[in-house]
Amino acid sequence: MSASQEAPATFTVPPLDTAFFGHPRGLSTLFFTEFWERFSYYGMRALLILFMTAPIAAGGLAFDTAKAGAIYGAYTALVYLASVPGGWLADRFLGQRRATLYGGVVIMLGHISLAVPTVSAFYLGLVLVISGTGLLKPNVSTMVGQLYSRQDARRDAGFSLYYMGINLGASLSPFITGWLAQAAPFQRVLGSVGLTPEHSWHWGFAMAAVGMFFGLIQYLAGWKYLGEAGMNPVTPETPEARMHQRFQLQAGIAIAFLLVIAVVALSRSGKLTITPEGVSQSIGYLLIAVVVGTFARLLLARGWSGAERNRLLALLVLFGASSIFWALYEQAGSTLNLFAQRNTDTTLFGWSFPPSWFQAVPPIFVITMAPAFAWLWLKLGPREPSSPAKFVIGLVFVSAGFAVLMIPAASGGKASPLWLVLTYFLHVVGEMCLSPIGLSVTTKLAPTPIQGLMMGVWFMSISVGSYLGGRVASLYEAYALQTLFGVVAASALVAAVILALLLRPIGRMVGKA
Repeated sequence: MSASQEAPATFTVPPLDTAFFGHPRGLSTLFFTEFWERFSYYGMRALLILFMTAPIAAGGLAFDTAKAGAIYGAYTALVYLASVPGGWLADRFLGQRRATLYGGVVIMLGHISLAVPTVSAFYLGLVLVISGTGLLKPNVSTMVGQLYSRQDARRDAGFSLYYMGINLGASLSPFITGWLAQAAPFQRVLGSVGLTPEHSWHWGFAMAAVGMFFGLIQYLAGWKYLGEAGMNPVTPETPEARMHQRFQLQAGIAIAFLLVIAVVALSRSGKLTITPEGVSQSIGYLLIAVVVGTFARLLLARGWSGAERNRLLALLVLFGASSIFWALYEQAGSTLNLFAQRNTDTTLFGWSFPPSWFQAVPPIFVITMAPAFAWLWLKLGPREPSSPAKFVIGLVFVSAGFAVLMIPAASGGKASPLWLVLTYFLHVVGEMCLSPIGLSVTTKLAPTPIQGLMMGVWFMSISVGSYLGGRVASLYEAYALQTLFGVVAASALVAAVILALLLRPIGRMVGKA
């Protein structure tokens, strides 16, 4: 009997959606949404610490590196920490689809605020970008996972292609925003039409707002290709579950209210000084509390099966490894950005280029490597390393990136730009072994009712890493660069060794993820 005779007459197998380079058509919508969102984010990030440390005469804020590093670390940490409530709100109330839309609008408003040349508008813009990214970032990634079944072998490759879209936007934006913000020819153009040349920084920030606007238009145009992905929040099935959801919302509001009261009380008592450094230190304490509280709440919650609890434990270990990786990698926009401006030759064949252009190097490497890594994981088949093993490889390479930079740091003077290019190459090799794999393994290991929340938890590891990276940048003028880079490289290498020793226990808990 043929297969068609055996099947019920009313059943047809849906065709495999391969419209976007062998992947679902909806991946193209999310690919280009992230393209424009990352265009705006990295275009602004390439300028941020340079703008803060630039002299007032050059249009900057004239902050020292300690203050600028504290602000940078706090900002980048909160950008990713906001993914936790953003993912939870999407899971419980908005759905990933609408949360992404609302987040994009708020991000655009944030970059518009940064385009206004006042200090108050600067801080307001940072707050809006933080809030909008918290809504958008985890939920776009969650929808990518929802385009595939758990058994679909294309999942890791799909995340790698999606990651390439992120980096296409990130590679293009520093060239455009950096030229608008720092290039002398554009400043001369501003002066020739009667505008203040020193305000060129804010033209770069304005371009980031334009990028997010294009992202919103594209997202709405491709809405129809996403099917049911992210369309509806998770609906509690029992009265007890609905009561638990209400309790979570009330607890969140209460915690936020108590935090505000605590900050006000400590400020009035003189135990908390409202300065960028003081706020950054408070955010560090907040990160510790949120990480410990989140994982304690998840692991101690009732209702998980033994397998689900083991997967959450595995995610906790990978969270720690990811945090250390991003503590090094995210210094691209802070420590390494300062190294590009102050310690690197920025001339090529007698032509000077903005130091912020170095920020385009890592995403360009990702663009060239992502297809190769997507092919490699499929080609290896059963020999493919497990996700935790890929994390070990990632930590080794990010450590090597800082280790090689110790050589020009020890020599003094202006370093060849090739040293930074080599560092970014090693970092991106590590990134390709960890970042898209982390997104994929989170969607595979997270229990279904909290997938959006766990994607937010994954981005919280980047938050912790970004905070630590900013604190390292604040030490840029306090220690010899060779010493600073050596300590940073050693920390990641030690983490790689520890994780390698834990590979077998993790494998027994979750299998080959």
